[in-house]
Amino acid sequence: MIYRTLSREEYEDLATRILYEDNHLLVVNKRVGEIVQGDKTGDEPLSEKYKAFIAQRDAKPGQVFVGLPHRLDRPVSGITVLAKTSKALERLNAMFRDGQVHKFYWALVCAEPPKKKEHLTGLIWRNEKQNKSYICRPGNLRKDAKQAELIYEYIGKTERYWLVEVELLTGRHHQIRCQLSDMGCTIKGDLKYGAPRSNPDGGISLHARRISFLHPVKKEQMTVEAPVPSSWKGINTNNQ
Repeated sequence: MIYRTLSREEYEDLATRILYEDNHLLVVNKRVGEIVQGDKTGDEPLSEKYKAFIAQRDAKPGQVFVGLPHRLDRPVSGITVLAKTSKALERLNAMFRDGQVHKFYWALVCAEPPKKKEHLTGLIWRNEKQNKSYICRPGNLRKDAKQAELIYEYIGKTERYWLVEVELLTGRHHQIRCQLSDMGCTIKGDLKYGAPRSNPDGGISLHARRISFLHPVKKEQMTVEAPVPSSWKGINTNNQ
């Protein structure tokens, strides 16, 4: 396998975004607009970028293994876990599936949350044609609806937006975007779910901030944090 040669600028950028690495794992800070897995756009996914990076850094002539145990949507930034071995990938897949990975997101929202902290639970369903999720209302239940749970906490604000931390308890399609929008707190820049205007970078202000899990091979407890994008200016919180 021959990987493309990265430019000096791209190589250094990818290097600076590594949050944790060992022989089994690679945890990186994804940028808005990047895809983690190949899709119909044909754009190079993050997994392939880091294959090329590892091949170049470690002078590997053979194939580099980078597996994807989870996904982040294209307009979302933050922590992305990659597996460097098939053993780690298999175990991480099971851990994500079984809820053994604790995921925390930060979101800038367009309205003040109704409560300081709340556990949101309900049924949501995905409209494949629109690529959008909806809350199921009483009397309008659907067989394809799935249980969705999260806990949000209001932790700060900027001059115009409110900052919430979300602990994601289930991993449904667009779950955070859908549930926050439903309570009147649309995420900044999220036109699909009712934001009044887009962000300059075309993304949304939702960031995978922190992740905690048991290392799939070493069996040590891990917590990794990702710094928020530089475009998130003026955040006033004690939790940074």
